[in-house]
Amino acid sequence: MVNLGDVFPNFSAKTTIGNIKFHDWLGDSWGILFSHPADFTPVCTTEIGKLLMLYPEFSRRNTKVIALSCDPVESHLKWSNDIKVYSGYSGDNFPVPIIADEKRELAAELAMIDPDEKDSKGIPLTARAVFIIDPNKKLRLSILYPATTGRNFDEILRVLDSLQLCDKHKVATPVDWKPGEDVMVQPTVSDEDVKTMFPVLTIVALPSGKGYIRKTPQP
Repeated sequence: MVNLGDVFPNFSAKTTIGNIKFHDWLGDSWGILFSHPADFTPVCTTEIGKLLMLYPEFSRRNTKVIALSCDPVESHLKWSNDIKVYSGYSGDNFPVPIIADEKRELAAELAMIDPDEKDSKGIPLTARAVFIIDPNKKLRLSILYPATTGRNFDEILRVLDSLQLCDKHKVATPVDWKPGEDVMVQPTVSDEDVKTMFPVLTIVALPSGKGYIRKTPQP
């Protein structure tokens, strides 16, 4: 089990782009690992198809994306053709590597097994995990969806934007925040420092009299 703030395992894996060592593959980029129950399944096909279409958005955020499915590389390569056709992707290559995890070893190591969803042999399938890893190789976010529920990629991009923004500036993003909207100053910033760090500031008056909700335009 990997907790937020832990260094993400530097696993070795067979993928559609060859054998990789995860930390070496990641380099100095952010990374997102998306797990999938199996190849040639409907929800997984829609998800990786969406990932193909959003690939430029992740690249613009200095983020590498990689998928995992519990089938061999040969199956992944055949499945890739279906994904490209379904999503309408017209590129010559397939930019999203897919990890082969036939024995569920990586799925077990990262605690992303869905016990209620089983394959034809009665073996539990991998759930739909999302792991965001920063350039220091630390886990910054994890979401675990059941096998039957597809992910929301708009939310994943929103969270990635928030993480990168809050790493650069001492701010936090409020509920339902979207890029370009006001953010909140982190409580660790003193009242003295906030005046110079965030010259445009709104302190919300509350019954407690505590001025802890400090809003500022997104830096």
